[in-house]
Amino acid sequence: MYETFDELGIQPEILQAVKDMGFEEPTPIQKVSIPVALSGKDLIGQAQTGTGKTAAFGIPVLERIDTTKPGPQAVILSPTRELAIQSAEEINHLAQYLPIHALPIYGGQDIERQFKALRKKPNIIVATPGRLMDHMKRGTIDLSNVQILVLDEGDEMVDMGFIDDIRTILAAIPEERQTMFFSATMPGPIRELAETFLKDPEVVKIKAATVTIDLIEQEYIELPDRQKFDALCRLLDMQDPELAIVFVRTKRRCDEVTEALKKRGYMAEGLHGDLSQQKRDTVVRQFKEGTIDILVATDVAARGLDISGVTHVYNFDMPQDPEIYVHRVGRTGRAGQTGLATTFVISREMGQLRDIERVIRRRITRRSVPTLTEVMEENQKAAIESLSEAAQAGGLEQFRESAEELLNDQDSVSLVAAAIKLLTKQPDVTPVKITEEAPNFRRRSGGGHRRFEGGNRPRRHFEGRGDHEGRGDREGRRFEGKRGGRHFEGGRGNRPKGPKSPRVQDSNFKLYFKNSD
Repeated sequence: MYETFDELGIQPEILQAVKDMGFEEPTPIQKVSIPVALSGKDLIGQAQTGTGKTAAFGIPVLERIDTTKPGPQAVILSPTRELAIQSAEEINHLAQYLPIHALPIYGGQDIERQFKALRKKPNIIVATPGRLMDHMKRGTIDLSNVQILVLDEGDEMVDMGFIDDIRTILAAIPEERQTMFFSATMPGPIRELAETFLKDPEVVKIKAATVTIDLIEQEYIELPDRQKFDALCRLLDMQDPELAIVFVRTKRRCDEVTEALKKRGYMAEGLHGDLSQQKRDTVVRQFKEGTIDILVATDVAARGLDISGVTHVYNFDMPQDPEIYVHRVGRTGRAGQTGLATTFVISREMGQLRDIERVIRRRITRRSVPTLTEVMEENQKAAIESLSEAAQAGGLEQFRESAEELLNDQDSVSLVAAAIKLLTKQPDVTPVKITEEAPNFRRRSGGGHRRFEGGNRPRRHFEGRGDHEGRGDREGRRFEGKRGGRHFEGGRGNRPKGPKSPRVQDSNFKLYFKNSD
């Protein structure tokens, strides 16, 4: 097992970039994946988000690029625009000492701008499936010299309905290539794709779901939906997070909670699929810079965000399955830091909470909604601490004369009490409107399969009242009647499937899939 980047045998320019980026040693997925990928073999990497997968495939991709040949030699498929942008940025950081550029291609961005960027013939394309197919249909991107294909977050692409697009793209790329699939889980369609398009792949499986949240204190509050917002405000007042993410289920909820927080004086912004790309970029930048300290987000909009320094995560709405819970909670407690995650649970959702506990193999601590008295007491403690720190820090000379004058009229205890009163934050109870939403909970059928209430199984990332993130608003784009010459009229329709590749299959590889359920 390789323990350092130097031992991996990568070129000096990439090594220097790795050191500049502050990476001291490879993560588990990098230690195993990079040597396999450098050998040119096909690869399946199964690991959770936040384990360093981008560098695990980005470094080998950069090693394989022939800088004397212009145009795309590697294509990386990402499920969302945010992840495409983030992956391209990280690869470009790794390539900062090389004449190689990774270009992100995604829906919602001016296509003329993309035409111009593609004419510069970048060596690496990081794309969402829909926009890549647009360019393939228009003939504005040449995939004939692609030697490496990476499918990143494969399970997310399945959930978002991109499986047929991926088939079409895979079939259009030269068969003599290296193919790498990276995914947190291996759903059936991804297994089928891998069996069809990968040749004797090496399988790397890193279990990290519980590791990513070991340092995170987790708690839940059982309460009615109508009490969630006041409970959130009380927690924010008491805990005073440096950076916090509030996860909600729908776009409407995102907008309402964001506006309500602003109305009560908090520095908050929302992030969901209906925002323009410019607005998204602005919100993320403000959060990273600390201009705002609360980000209200839907799951799909937050997918792919990598923001350090998040101290608190609040699940305003219950996540739809344990894996989403792990993704959400994993936004805090990164890089060895501790964090706090609080989940609001409606009584009918307690079964889902127990499912989560079974998956993460730990109990989540129950707590009650803080009372106004508790909030005031905590705020008063914070005021006293702030006053004491200011006194100890010194630099008070210019204020002493005023203080002495005040002491001529008031006793010292009354003056200190007045200072504490002024510094103690008063809970804001300004009336706000948050539309109540029915819980989106599951129940088990007798056969052991999970079903959804009402008999109809909603798609993941459902955004309320026909307002989908993920499918209805793929990668943040709205259907415009047709895409890439193919019409969409309310459903998926009959979508073309690419031809299956006659690649040789490995019996051990098939056995892995058979036994990995």
